[in-house]
Amino acid sequence: MKKAWLKSEYTKRLAELKPDAERLWGKMNVQQMIEHMSDYVRIANGRTPMNIVTPEEHLDRAQAFLMSEKPFKENTPNSLMPDEPPVARHANTTDAIQELQSEVDHLFEVFEKDAALKIANPFFGNLDFDMQVQLLHKHGWHHMRQFGISE
Repeated sequence: MKKAWLKSEYTKRLAELKPDAERLWGKMNVQQMIEHMSDYVRIANGRTPMNIVTPEEHLDRAQAFLMSEKPFKENTPNSLMPDEPPVARHANTTDAIQELQSEVDHLFEVFEKDAALKIANPFFGNLDFDMQVQLLHKHGWHHMRQFGISE
């Protein structure tokens, strides 16, 4: 279900957002959030290799949280992000959503070629496909709730 949502529903739901939608928390606007998600899908699909920053002794706990249905808290800090969101790199949200869908499609292609592959996430360690999908589902809904979209 989460795989189907990520592959086919996620960007459709994001397209429902008006570019000037009010955020309920955080600093990113809609387009910055979509581009932020593209950045994190690029980590998941291996296009942006990352070092693991979580100490090894904390990875089991981090992965237990990841695999739970517990959501990220509002304003969860991200030590890899600047204090102010970067300027949007696309002309509009439609282009940003197209990029995000392209990165999601690439994620599926990468893991179809090598089902045993694990790709490093800076916070959660080496993740297989199901764990990457779980993380992107959790992260995606976190930001959709940020703009008032509920499940």
